[in-house]
Amino acid sequence: MTYFEQVYKNVEKALMENIFGRFSQDIGIDLGTANTLVYVRGRGIVINEPSVVAVNQRTGQILAIGKQAKTMVGKTPGHITVTRPLVNGVVSDFDVTQQMLKYFINKVHQGNMMFLRRPRVLIGIPSGVTEVEKRAVVEATQNAGARQAFLIDEPMAAAIGARLPVTEAAGNMVVDIGGGTTEIAVISLGGVVLSRSLRVAGDKMNQDIVRYCRDEFNLLIGERTAENVKIAVGSAYPLRERLTMPLRGRDLVSGLPKEVVVTDEHIREALSHSIRVITNTIKTIVEETPPELISDIMGQGIILAGGGSLIRGIDKLFANQTGISVRLMEDPLTAVVRGTGIVLDDMEHLHEVLIDSDPSGALR
Repeated sequence: MTYFEQVYKNVEKALMENIFGRFSQDIGIDLGTANTLVYVRGRGIVINEPSVVAVNQRTGQILAIGKQAKTMVGKTPGHITVTRPLVNGVVSDFDVTQQMLKYFINKVHQGNMMFLRRPRVLIGIPSGVTEVEKRAVVEATQNAGARQAFLIDEPMAAAIGARLPVTEAAGNMVVDIGGGTTEIAVISLGGVVLSRSLRVAGDKMNQDIVRYCRDEFNLLIGERTAENVKIAVGSAYPLRERLTMPLRGRDLVSGLPKEVVVTDEHIREALSHSIRVITNTIKTIVEETPPELISDIMGQGIILAGGGSLIRGIDKLFANQTGISVRLMEDPLTAVVRGTGIVLDDMEHLHEVLIDSDPSGALR
């Protein structure tokens, strides 16, 4: 190929990218253990569904995904299993994850006749995942229909979603309490200075409540019920007004249905171990952070994101334990996916925050 032929080919490729790029929609995905959220460039958040898949074990067929699959939890016959293909924020079942991503990507573009090209996808992942786990996410996304797949650390995406000045020479600290993992990170100059990824988060708290009810009340409940009681009366810090909730399950002694009334104090005790682990890790990160960055963080405060940050009084507890002000960001459940959306909308200035996950080209 001559020099001029190569130049012509490059120009032709650039023109086609420009023309067809207008008819593809870049997608940001918060691929969470509990929920998957999808942001479409120019449209905002269009999907917020559970990361749950129902599979017929006899045929291997996917029966339901997302909200429909979650309604089946605990109600299926033996040959149907309802599973989460992601455990602790990483892919545990590659094929099912691929099918779930394909479902969400297709749902975004359903009925959109202007969709002429496969989308480019930016995915938020936990900061502590291995290179093998990163590659599994990228491959699953590409096999699900993405033209290119790119990764961003969840705490970085959450910080961007909170509109923190992540590209400036200033310290920003984010605690993102999700379903499978808690991400704690100090960010400055577009990079993560320090981080910890804990496999102690919302799911572990649900298990703590199940265990507490079994040990204290001889009552067997499911994790879905535990999540409901956590939302209704859960707290990390003593409340001014007492909260109560009736809790129904099976009596482990008689085997018959049983109802007890639990209070916020009961659930606070059940959650205490997991919350203590998170608190101690935050304190460790603070101790290891360089003094100049700590000065910035003390001025701005620690930012909370993720569904677990909605537990009553958890901000007060963290503030008391660290001596640093703590504030809950607006709409913490969507922090990561909003961050991916901001990056997609301003790639020219924010491309440096991406993890180098696709050597074939940059998301431009």
